[in-house]
Amino acid sequence: MAVQRTTKRPVWSIVLAGREGERVKPLVLRWLGLHRPKQYCPFVGNRSMFQHTVERATTLTSPERTLVVAALHHHSEVSSQLRGQPIGKLILQPTNCDTAAGIFLPLAYLRARDPHAIVVILPSDHFIYPEHQFLETVRQAVVSAEAMPARMLLLGVQPDGLETDYGWIQPGPQLNGSPNYPVHAVSSFVEKPGAAQADAAFREGALWNTLVLTATVESLWQAGCTCFPDMMPLFERLMSAWDTTDERSLLAAAYCTMPVYNFSSHLLQRLPERVAVMELSGVLWSDWGKPERIAETIRRIGKIPAFPLHCLDQTFGPHQVTQMVEEVIR
Repeated sequence: MAVQRTTKRPVWSIVLAGREGERVKPLVLRWLGLHRPKQYCPFVGNRSMFQHTVERATTLTSPERTLVVAALHHHSEVSSQLRGQPIGKLILQPTNCDTAAGIFLPLAYLRARDPHAIVVILPSDHFIYPEHQFLETVRQAVVSAEAMPARMLLLGVQPDGLETDYGWIQPGPQLNGSPNYPVHAVSSFVEKPGAAQADAAFREGALWNTLVLTATVESLWQAGCTCFPDMMPLFERLMSAWDTTDERSLLAAAYCTMPVYNFSSHLLQRLPERVAVMELSGVLWSDWGKPERIAETIRRIGKIPAFPLHCLDQTFGPHQVTQMVEEVIR
């Protein structure tokens, strides 16, 4: 069921697929003999995380309201993996300028086409299972986001350790939502905390930030203008150029001076009062940013990986890899 059937505003999705996956690069090189960003790799089964994410997006918001943002030098890979799958727009970044530019570039397209819409932002390098529970939670989040259009609504998950590579969300008072999907204010947000901060956040009941976010286009744009006054005018200049012969040249010119900002640390952490959080429960979620996380998730779901297990030797050592194989077989 497409989520826009339950909302008054049109709903679009943005699939973020522009990252390089540097920390997983050694595993991929041992496996494939070449560098391929992790979102385009089929670590389990025969489909990549990118392909799974596009399917989620088109299920939620329909193909014509799905935007994909990727790196220009990944164009052939993206096109191959879409396999003729119709989407609303493929937007290619000339260079990677971190997650703020990666989000506001497709948002600039959406603001030009449908400024009163609600958008769902979906990173393409996350493992998510089961799909149906994730999709239902996102649908509930969109309904809640429409009810409080001034806030950006994040999905958070219960932590299972002191992870210092994630953002941590400290929930505040309940704002709205249904009994099964309550929405809370955010009292604080810390991106990639130190060990002591992570320990304190864990003990105080903080959630991990999935960066799955839903909000009105205008609330996101205003947050960008507040935090990135030097970046947003670059995107404003693109508004009239989309889908014209000037699009490519103006996009290249904008990225010549594009500042580098991280969406989580430079926006979410600065504006917790404009953020809300809904817990993503009943779902196994993992940001596959390290080989260790990929291996641990595969072990937990009891699947045989698509890559030879010896590719993990330099991460875990042969003895640990053997143990992992035995656990999966059992």
